[in-house]
Amino acid sequence: MIKKFIKISSIILLLFVLIIFYLSLVGVKTEKFNERIVNKIIKINKRIKLDLKDVKFLLDPYNFTVSVVTKDPAVLFEGNKLKIEEIKTNISLKSLIFNEFLIDDLELSTRSIKLNDIILLAKSFKNSAELFLLDRMIKDGFLKAVIKLQFDDKGNIKKNYQITGHIKNVKLNFLNQIKVNNLGLEFNIQKNKYSLIKIKSVVNEIKLSSPIIKINQDKDQFLIKGKILTEKKEFKRDQIKVMNTSFLKDLNIEKVRLNTENDIYFNINKKLKIKDLTIQSNVNLDQLVIKNDFINLKSYLPNLKELTNFVNHKITINYDKDKLDIRGKGKILVKDKFDIINYEVIKNNDKFIFNTKLNLKNRKLLLELLNYEKKENSDASIEIKGNFKKNSSINFDLISLKEKNNTILFKNLNLSKDFKLTSIDSFKFNYLNNNKIRNQLFLKKSNSNYSIEGQSFDATKLINKIMGSDDENSNLFNNFNSKISLKIKKIYIDKFNFIENLSGVLNFKNNKIDDLDLKSSFSNNKTISLLIKTNDKQEQITKLFTDYPKPLIKRYNFIKGFEEGFLVYQSVKKDGISNALLTIENFKVKEIPIFAKILSLASLQGIADLLTGEGIRFDDFEMKFSSKKKLTTIEEMYATGPAVSILMDGYIESEKLISLRGTLVPATTINKTIASIPLLGNILVGKKTGEGVFGVSFKIKGEPKKIKTIVNPIKTLTPRFITRILEKNKKN
Repeated sequence: MIKKFIKISSIILLLFVLIIFYLSLVGVKTEKFNERIVNKIIKINKRIKLDLKDVKFLLDPYNFTVSVVTKDPAVLFEGNKLKIEEIKTNISLKSLIFNEFLIDDLELSTRSIKLNDIILLAKSFKNSAELFLLDRMIKDGFLKAVIKLQFDDKGNIKKNYQITGHIKNVKLNFLNQIKVNNLGLEFNIQKNKYSLIKIKSVVNEIKLSSPIIKINQDKDQFLIKGKILTEKKEFKRDQIKVMNTSFLKDLNIEKVRLNTENDIYFNINKKLKIKDLTIQSNVNLDQLVIKNDFINLKSYLPNLKELTNFVNHKITINYDKDKLDIRGKGKILVKDKFDIINYEVIKNNDKFIFNTKLNLKNRKLLLELLNYEKKENSDASIEIKGNFKKNSSINFDLISLKEKNNTILFKNLNLSKDFKLTSIDSFKFNYLNNNKIRNQLFLKKSNSNYSIEGQSFDATKLINKIMGSDDENSNLFNNFNSKISLKIKKIYIDKFNFIENLSGVLNFKNNKIDDLDLKSSFSNNKTISLLIKTNDKQEQITKLFTDYPKPLIKRYNFIKGFEEGFLVYQSVKKDGISNALLTIENFKVKEIPIFAKILSLASLQGIADLLTGEGIRFDDFEMKFSSKKKLTTIEEMYATGPAVSILMDGYIESEKLISLRGTLVPATTINKTIASIPLLGNILVGKKTGEGVFGVSFKIKGEPKKIKTIVNPIKTLTPRFITRILEKNKKN
């Protein structure tokens, strides 16, 4: 009996084990529980239904659960049908035995499904603005995913769900500005955590890829962090214009070829508003071609071509909220040679900080005002540091140029937005200029005043610029109210002539010289002095005196061979109008082309010959004139000498028109006439016209390079001419 019981028990146990093995390995198929599974899904969302075929049950004896698997089911919602590859779930044996049918978890594996259909399904669970925007943005694409859900005892989904899968061939269009094609990636979604990996796409014709992008959700905010790589691509001018950014437009880029590596970090809310954006980029710039028309550099770089080519630049870009930091290094191509440039630009709100270092060898550099030229194939280093605000002042902390034994240095040079000088702390010049003159000059600032000292300075270009410029446009200063003390041993006023031991003071008020007192001497111990005072009527009174005017007159090319004499210049200036008197006494000249032409046309060849010989001597020269902007009006120019006398008036419009007329009289005729006629002055200055005394009238008119001279060799002298001669004789 016992043996029979053991045998039966063993058989039952064996059958039980076999059943367990069969249920665990093979399982059973049935439709018995289909309705219950469908009803469970309906409890989750009443708007969706499951179309189930055979359901397979597999036993898990270790966890006391039954695994339920169904192949090729379909999800039905709102007239749409999504084909599912497989649905898995686990049911506890206890719930199955007691006919409770509680689902512990659910795993759903999809086939390749259209993204727009997935969005429709998601909207059936919870409709939102984000899903609406996604539906509008997504034009095409497919998704395949595995969804894992777990349920509590009441049948509610737990928060430890997980969704994995991939998307491919996605097309997006965001406001017709950002177009995405061939987007593909893998994803892993958990509660408040999203991971996107192996991303590849084409955005606005730029190939992008990313190893990973992580998204963490905090309430209504999404924190996005990841790396984006762009493949090397070349953009032409027309493609760059489409980008429609003012910065790129201002640069006027013709072509660019580059690739980038970017680390990004930002927050975005459900309304797709971005904040706390941070970008760290490494840019490999193979080539950048810029048209040189956004800044006029031709006067400084005369061999600058229409296009500038930047090659092989390594650039790092850091953007954090309103702060942008750009640092780079690369080559600037010049013909087949290159120069090296390092640069740094920091933008903080509306303030820009810049630092540039340029190793300049293959370009010519001109600084016209300083008469300095760096030739090609000569090594030079340039450093420029400073800051500025948009539509505001520009502050240069440092401007440095070094070439062999030449140094030009400025510190804390501040310019207004219209590039006029506001202040400067110091400058240092120690360079050989184009006239082979060593310039050694130093400026220092003390409070609001300045001192300039040095061994030597070539002021030729500076003097030419001041003398040839329009007064209103020649003002270099902005809100400048300071005193400048000068003490310079040698100042060159042209290539060969110089003054020594220049000393004095300049006081500036409202950007203009209010008063000035300068004294110096020539190497022959002759002196020169300049005095400027502003009176209570705001009239600027100028007085210049020198007993060696030759170097000053020499600057005017139409007068050559000027010798001896002394010069006095006086002017009164107010409201842009200057009334002046220029006096030169006891001098002679060898060549005045226009004067020689008049003498020749008047058949006074003997006097004309004097110009090329010993020269014509004059006892006195006076010119009374007024100036306003580029118009000079000569009220009277009068010169007398043993050989000839001249009286002239007219006007000169700079670079446009010259119109002069006057009278020329050989002095011998005047002397003989005065000697032979008693009381000549009373007769000629009175009612009569001075019959019997003759001279020459002339007119000079035309553009500066097309002047015409007309001479009338027979004319009775006017009382005005005779009066001026007698006044001068009486004075002598």
